[in-house]
Amino acid sequence: MKSMHRAPLISSSSSSSSSSSHSFVSRLLLLLTLLPVSLACLAFILQWRGGGLADPASASVGSSSSVPGGVSDFNHEVFPGMETVSSVSPKAHQSSSSDCSNLARSSSPSFPYYGDWKFGVDSSLKPKICITTSTSAGLDQILPWMFYHKVLGVSTFFLFVEGKAATPNISKVLESIPGVKVIYRTKELEEKQAKSRIWNETWLSSFFYKPCNYELFVKQSLNMEMAIVMARDAGMDWILHLDTDELIYPAGAREYSLRRLLLDVPPNVDMVIFPNYESSVERDDIKDPFTEVSMFKKNYDHLPKDTYFGMYKEATRNNPNYFLTYGNGKSVARVQDHLRPNGAHRWHNYMKTPNEIKLEEAAVLHYTYAKFSDLTSRRDRCGCKPTKEDVKRCFMLDFDRSAFIIASTATEDEMISWYREHVVWGDKEVKMKLLRKGILTRIYSPMVVIQALKESGVFSSVVSSASTNLSKKQFLASMHKSNSSRSTESESLLSKDKESQGISARHLLGTESAVPPLSPPGMEHARFVTED
Repeated sequence: MKSMHRAPLISSSSSSSSSSSHSFVSRLLLLLTLLPVSLACLAFILQWRGGGLADPASASVGSSSSVPGGVSDFNHEVFPGMETVSSVSPKAHQSSSSDCSNLARSSSPSFPYYGDWKFGVDSSLKPKICITTSTSAGLDQILPWMFYHKVLGVSTFFLFVEGKAATPNISKVLESIPGVKVIYRTKELEEKQAKSRIWNETWLSSFFYKPCNYELFVKQSLNMEMAIVMARDAGMDWILHLDTDELIYPAGAREYSLRRLLLDVPPNVDMVIFPNYESSVERDDIKDPFTEVSMFKKNYDHLPKDTYFGMYKEATRNNPNYFLTYGNGKSVARVQDHLRPNGAHRWHNYMKTPNEIKLEEAAVLHYTYAKFSDLTSRRDRCGCKPTKEDVKRCFMLDFDRSAFIIASTATEDEMISWYREHVVWGDKEVKMKLLRKGILTRIYSPMVVIQALKESGVFSSVVSSASTNLSKKQFLASMHKSNSSRSTESESLLSKDKESQGISARHLLGTESAVPPLSPPGMEHARFVTED
């Protein structure tokens, strides 16, 4: 009898245990399912309540009617290293570690994408930095280049435009951007520059009356001379000459800011040299170098010398030099009396030898030959004969000479093959070896900043704003006004500092020649470095 009653008890106990186990597993699965869903909902709610970008269309609509002056009240998304002026008190500006360009509020919107966003800087922030350039590029290159440097804290741009950049559809957009001064290469401008003191001095004379790159070098120097006067009149502290295929990389600063970098420069320094890194493309179909290129070859000055010369052959890949083009960097100068250009890469002073420093981490990123089309575009700008002798009259650097001959004489297929062999880094094994050695390096910051600007609609908004707000009649009037004001500034350039001009003229024979684009050291220099 005992055994007969014991069996049902055991069965009941087993059934209860199985049910309990099944219930526990079900609850565990439910918990694991609900937990990520709950976290996702929480993240969505937090973003919706103000953590994400406000809808630009709905934000701009009604902003003018709800708030006096048309300033909307929604929260703004701030790009890295930037902050809205309205969110920071003047006291906070003084104590803040961020001296980058701000997205400032204004009652007269510059970029309708965000209604009242404006890439400007607080006028009280120091130092004030300007960039001057001579360009014939289109908006697809100029706008990313310009707004990237606005993010870094550059407030003013002096653009000497010609060719494509001077066409109405492009120049009217440039004219509409705050802090941008456009100077057109007109006959009037050329006549003014023909009277420049530079033509009577010796430091640039070896570049006069030569075609192509030499002509461009002289033109850049004359434009830089005019930009110095404009910078001084605008109250700038620093001036930088930069091409539109170059970006400043402010490594070593306490924040991603050119202003912060220059703020830390000792007051007795007149010129700061940025060694250049050269783009190293990994494909032959690059369309937008600023957002597609992340690999760069480091400068000689930023490498251990045994590494540089030890890996020279692999890094050069049978090209004439370590870099395809120049290797002597660019410089930024403190705006002061008697300042003059010393070619496109350096500045000088008529009255003293500038005290200069070279940065150990920051660099200029040079996107040279980053697109296959760069081969033909350089060819089309120069009318020299594609012979080894004639190209020496036109180009200063060996690779430019070789590229011009190939682009002028080879078929399309031959050009692509040559481009892949000499420019594109297709060998993964060699590439990884040079990355491990530090010859090549990955830099993503400019790509991220420019991509963020593009995705936010800043570039397209600038274009559409100019099309909407500037009629053809207004544009022509602004162009005339721009030329007139530049002519006045040119006159002031010729008339200012007469006394110092007379003094400096007595020192011209001892003045060093302008610094041209120079290739990095070759293997012939290895012995001297070892001896040192």
